[in-house]
Amino acid sequence: MNTLQSRTPLKGKKIAILATDGFEQSELFSPRDALLNAGAEIEIVSIKEGQITGWNEDKWGEKVSVDKLVTNTSSADYDALMLPGGLFNPDSLRQDKHAKAFIDSFFGAEKNKPVAAICHAPWLLAEINKLRDRTITSFPSIKSDLMNAGANWVNEEVCVDRGLVTSRSPEDLDAFNAKFIEEVLEGKHKAH
Repeated sequence: MNTLQSRTPLKGKKIAILATDGFEQSELFSPRDALLNAGAEIEIVSIKEGQITGWNEDKWGEKVSVDKLVTNTSSADYDALMLPGGLFNPDSLRQDKHAKAFIDSFFGAEKNKPVAAICHAPWLLAEINKLRDRTITSFPSIKSDLMNAGANWVNEEVCVDRGLVTSRSPEDLDAFNAKFIEEVLEGKHKAH
């Protein structure tokens, strides 16, 4: 690997970040910046056109432009998927059949692409029944929901199970970002 490749190991990789209004701002911006710095191409995918507004701890935050509607794209266009948390964001997305189908399409015997979910975002994976027999972590308040969906929940800053990367909160972003980059480099994983 030459020097440029070692600084941009994800060059040629395309990653979708699925979000809508109310995404936890740091949980979208920090991974996006880490992935861009590693050379990846990023697209913000949403259930609404135009711009989506972040939630910055306890108030509305910055806006982000949407690159594609979830109805106009496919997991075939991407090497991996990143799901930021926040309270409003995953709650809205898990009620949208197109968002759920998009997330679901990253899993399966032929696909099984890396997926990263932080904070409350694993709710989305519970909604589409992707947590059974997987070891994950999340924001502690949704632990019971995830365990009821069949997950083995652990209290760790970052957890990886067959290409699924999870973390608890914005305090874990450095570990989350590094582990997700590592999983994207590894590529597709074997299905369970």
